[in-house]
Amino acid sequence: MLPDPTPGPAQIHVRVLACGVCRTDLHILDGELADPALPLVLGHQVVGEVTAVGTEARRFIVGDRVGLAWLGRTCGLCRYCLSGRENLCPDARFTGYTLPGGFAEETVADEAFAFRLAADLDPVATAPLLCAGLIGYRSLVLCGDAERLGIYGFGAAGHIVAQIARHRGQRVFAVTRPGDAAAQALARELGAVWAGGSDEAPPEILDAAILFAPAGELVPRALAQVGPGGSVVCGGIHMTDIPSFPYSLLWGERVLRSVANLTRQDGRELLELAARAAIRTEVHPYPLADANRALEDLRRGRFTGAAVLTP
Repeated sequence: MLPDPTPGPAQIHVRVLACGVCRTDLHILDGELADPALPLVLGHQVVGEVTAVGTEARRFIVGDRVGLAWLGRTCGLCRYCLSGRENLCPDARFTGYTLPGGFAEETVADEAFAFRLAADLDPVATAPLLCAGLIGYRSLVLCGDAERLGIYGFGAAGHIVAQIARHRGQRVFAVTRPGDAAAQALARELGAVWAGGSDEAPPEILDAAILFAPAGELVPRALAQVGPGGSVVCGGIHMTDIPSFPYSLLWGERVLRSVANLTRQDGRELLELAARAAIRTEVHPYPLADANRALEDLRRGRFTGAAVLTP
């Protein structure tokens, strides 16, 4: 049992209303991300209500609705922070990893890294936007204006990105686990022009592909399925080893790159776009007491969309 958190001078105290469950939580739990702050409260897709503010906090007042995402603090002084790339700050701290997270009834956060949310937003439906949506959006931006977009791994991030891509006029090709009929049906429902297993090839050459599945063996397959000049963006924080592949898969000015964390500007843009495009999230609520079951169901692929904990 941990003591109730107390906000520091520039922090806010937040009553958690909902917190999304992310595959990154599994990577932390399984020890695949090094040096978490212990004892640790997981969870970095938090929707909550401000219940107290620190002595120097000025952005929010008690009763405001806020969202907390993965990026929880940066130095603000390094070359990355000063050039708009705070996601690469070497001294960054992360919610639910090196800072307290949202698998709890209450938490604290630096007010500068909290997002203001409208009071009428559904907390459960909004929570997945704060990581699945944000990382997905940043990955999509790095794909440029790709007309034919492949999404490998159609879970929490994939089903949000598909809707944004369709709003932008892109054609979506969804690649799921082999035989995952439920995920493929959801992809088609959300406007994908094709949905199939990772053991199949999309019916057209892709302009870009995003990998949300943390499976390194998919990287060469995705490179083989994008045309010259195309991009393959790895959207996860952790991935199994990428097997060797012939240079011919990369040749032709194909680009292979990763996405690291997010910026606050990504968050502002995504939240505004989600409202404008009427993005809906496929959510599966779990009581906070069932956090372990939600994590295991995510591990086993027992639901489509996103799991969300509700205190």
